[in-house]
Amino acid sequence: MESLRRFLTVWASPRLTVWLLGLLMFLIFAGTWAQIDMGIWSTLRLYFRSLFVWIPFQIFLPRTWDVPGAIPYPGGFLLGLLLFLNLVAAHATRFKFTKKRAGILLIHFSLMLLFIGEFVTGMFAEEANMSIDEGQTVSYAEDVRTVELAIIDVTDPDSDQVVIIPERALARRRAIEDPLLPFDLRVDHYYPNSQLVNVSEAPDGPRADRGMATSFGLTAVPRPVASGVGNSTIDLPVAFVTPVADGQELGTWMVPLYLSLIDSPEVQSLEVGNRRYEMWMRYKRIYKPYQIHLIDFAHDRYMGTDTPKNYSSRIQLIDPERGEDREVLIYMNNPLRYRGETFYQASFKKGDMGTVLQVVRNPGWLVPYIACTLGAIGLCIQFGASLSRFLGKRRPS
Repeated sequence: MESLRRFLTVWASPRLTVWLLGLLMFLIFAGTWAQIDMGIWSTLRLYFRSLFVWIPFQIFLPRTWDVPGAIPYPGGFLLGLLLFLNLVAAHATRFKFTKKRAGILLIHFSLMLLFIGEFVTGMFAEEANMSIDEGQTVSYAEDVRTVELAIIDVTDPDSDQVVIIPERALARRRAIEDPLLPFDLRVDHYYPNSQLVNVSEAPDGPRADRGMATSFGLTAVPRPVASGVGNSTIDLPVAFVTPVADGQELGTWMVPLYLSLIDSPEVQSLEVGNRRYEMWMRYKRIYKPYQIHLIDFAHDRYMGTDTPKNYSSRIQLIDPERGEDREVLIYMNNPLRYRGETFYQASFKKGDMGTVLQVVRNPGWLVPYIACTLGAIGLCIQFGASLSRFLGKRRPS
C-alpha cells in the first residue's frame, strides 16, 4: 500500500504536469511546421495519434538547407495518456471530494473525458465521401486519403470479380500474389503524389510499354505530398506495375489515380488466357449494407448573385436488411444519422449534376459535447462560488 501511495505521489506531481504540458506545446509547434511538407492527415497520424515520433531538424529550417538528423519525441497519444494518469493520480492523492470542490472536480472530469474522447476518435473514427450523380444509386463511400489498386475481372458480362491491393502493399514495392489472379503483379514504382508529363520531359523517369502511357507518350514524376496549406490541392498517386504469368512478363503499365477522376477515361485492360482484366487506381472504397439513391440536388443562390445560399440533397435511403425505403432531405447543418453514421452535405459535383456527402462514423462523437457541458457547469459553479464569497465580504456587518 505504501509503495502504491509513493507511486501515485510521483505521478501526481504538479511539476510533472508542467513538463508534460511543455512537451505537448512543443509537439504542437513541431507538427505545425511539419505540415508544410506533409498532408494534414499524415501530420495528425504521425505526430498526434502516435506513441513516438521522429522530428527532423529540417522542418525548423529553410527548405533549401539540407540538414540531416532527427530527435525521438513522445507522440500525442503518449503525452495524452501521461497527462490523463497525472490528473487521475492528483485526484487520488491531493484532491478531496467535498462540496466546495464540486466545480474543480467537474472541470477535471471534463478534461479526462476529452482525453478519452480523442483516443476513441483517433482509434475508431472513419471519414469518407459518397459522390453521387442525380439518378444514380451507390452502396459505397470513398476514403479520399487512401488509394487502392483494383484489378477487375470483367470477363463475365453479368458480374465482376475484384481483387484489391491496398496502398501499403504498393508502397512496399514487392511482388503481389493472389489466388484469384492467374498472374503475379510486380510493383516497379509507386509515387504517393505525382505529375504526368511527356516522356521527353523526364528522360530518366520510369517507362511503361502498355496502356495509356504509350498511347499518349506519358510518364510520371514524383511530387511532394499535398500539405493542405498554400497552393497544395490533392495527391495523385501512380503505380508502375508489371504482370508476370508463368515467368513471362506481360508488359509494364502506368496506373494513375488521375484516370479514375476524369470523365470518359481510357480503360487499361490486359488478357491472360481467356480472361480479361482491367486495372484502376482509385480511392479506397468502403462498402455499405444499404444504398443511397440521389433523387435531386439543389444549389440555391441569393437572388441576383452567385453567392451560395444553401446546398441540399433529396435522397432515397434503401436498406432491405432493416426494411428501410424512405426519402430524406440532407442540407447544410441538417445531417442524416443512420446505422451509427452521419451524412453531411459536404460539396457538389461540377455543373450541379450531383452531390458529395461526407460520411462520418465516430463512436466517440458524443463525448466532447458531454465533456464541454460538464466543464461549463464546473466553471459556473467554481466562479459562482468565488463571486458569492467576494460579494459576502463586501456586505456591511
